Amino acid sequence: FNATRTRGTKCLASYVYILLISLIFPHVFADNAVGDSPHRRFEYKYSFKGPHLTQSDGRIPFWIHTGNAIPSSDQIRITPSLRSQKGSVWTKSPVSFEHWEAEVAFRVSGRGRMGADGLAIWFTAGQGLEGPVYGAADQWNGVGIFFDSFDNDGKKNNPAVLVVGNNGKLFYDHQNDGTTQSLGTCLRDFRNKPYPVRAKITYYRKSLSVFINNGFTPDRDDYEFCTRVENMIIPDTGYFGISAATGGLADDHDVLSFLVFRLAEPGQNLPPPEKEIPKEEKDKYQEEFENFQQELDKRKEEFQKEHPDVQGQPIEDLFESVNDREIRQVFEGQNRIHLEIKQLNRQLAMILDEQRRYVSVITEEISKRSSQAQSGQAPTHEMETIINTQQEVLRNLNEVRDSLSGSLKQLAMGQQQGNAGGLGSYETVQHFNDIKEHLHVVKRSIEHIIQKNVVRRDIDIIKLPITPLLKVKCPELPPLTACLSTTHFVIFIVVQSLLFFGYIMYKSQQEAAAKKFF
Repeated sequence: FNATRTRGTKCLASYVYILLISLIFPHVFADNAVGDSPHRRFEYKYSFKGPHLTQSDGRIPFWIHTGNAIPSSDQIRITPSLRSQKGSVWTKSPVSFEHWEAEVAFRVSGRGRMGADGLAIWFTAGQGLEGPVYGAADQWNGVGIFFDSFDNDGKKNNPAVLVVGNNGKLFYDHQNDGTTQSLGTCLRDFRNKPYPVRAKITYYRKSLSVFINNGFTPDRDDYEFCTRVENMIIPDTGYFGISAATGGLADDHDVLSFLVFRLAEPGQNLPPPEKEIPKEEKDKYQEEFENFQQELDKRKEEFQKEHPDVQGQPIEDLFESVNDREIRQVFEGQNRIHLEIKQLNRQLAMILDEQRRYVSVITEEISKRSSQAQSGQAPTHEMETIINTQQEVLRNLNEVRDSLSGSLKQLAMGQQQGNAGGLGSYETVQHFNDIKEHLHVVKRSIEHIIQKNVVRRDIDIIKLPITPLLKVKCPELPPLTACLSTTHFVIFIVVQSLLFFGYIMYKSQQEAAAKKFF
């Protein structure tokens, strides 16, 4: 116990000693911390960002674009969400400094759960303008950082970020998603994020480091470590590039900014900037700048006069971002749906009003008829008998309609089976016989309805006494010239059925004759 206590006392004393030294000489530790970080200088000739990313002719300053790349004022769409698309952008002039850092902001968005194929960031000895590796050339000499979104090998290890180097002699292994050639990798889901995904790639002292911002927060500096490759040998001079490709699946691959910084080791001075431009060109650029500035000030004044309510607001709030545009489109769509629902509600209200008017008219008509019956018209029980008879006739007609619909269904089945088995088969003949039986049943039902109505009418007349029959004034029935008699109805059904059967037989013969040629 004493030995343990002595050991703990010595450890505590050593910690206190180190703490006192750090408090007394804080500048030593500060110098070491600062001394390890390199100096940075922004290189505009190897960078781009919005707004005003493109010139009036659609070109990108100091960059070239090929394939299906679509530059715009605020971003570059490397490939649209169409199948089998390829595109890329590359710096025009080569990079000649030893250490560098690139910060890239991009979006990969698509409708499906899976995307394809992916996006690549390049530093190669030559411009790989177009090829099979994410839209760029294979057998490159340099390094590529691949954002692979499609799982080719089926190992459920995508989306992923890979660092793949090449000396100009290797072919990329597409079947295994480059896992057999990758020098470093990490699994990161970079598709369909609320904010742009950011990648920071640092090449310093022959070490390549990759950091990823997943795009869950608007914080631009919220980077997470992805991978690091030590003793990475790349060409002394090369070109920066970004490429993307789609396959059977398709995503939108948009790059918002590409910023390159030159790094210098502590204690080394950065090389002086390039020589100043000639005075004539400088005066020309200055004059153009002043003209642009005057035009901008003029437009600002016009805008403030036209929109006095937005004065004092930040300039960034006056522009619409991609998220704001999407939210506005959703809101407009919901407003249109709301207006359609209101219109349907008004139409339903009009229909209900018409129904109420019809009900009121029918009620008034019934009340008038009841008053007429009380004043000398037909007795109430006779009217009820007539109404019941009419209701029964309607029910019988519904049964006839159901029987006819069943016959039509059997006709359709007979047509399908006749097309499948050919004309003259046993099934087709059997269906025709069934249809004939159904038509006879319909005819008998109609005759039964007519006889039943005649018998009921005779019975009602017999039951009534002679005196009321002489006194009662039955309501006059409307003329029945427009009604269809039973004979005409049966003849029409038979003729229509014969025509339908003839059409089926003719069509079957034509199909059988056509099949002989195949």
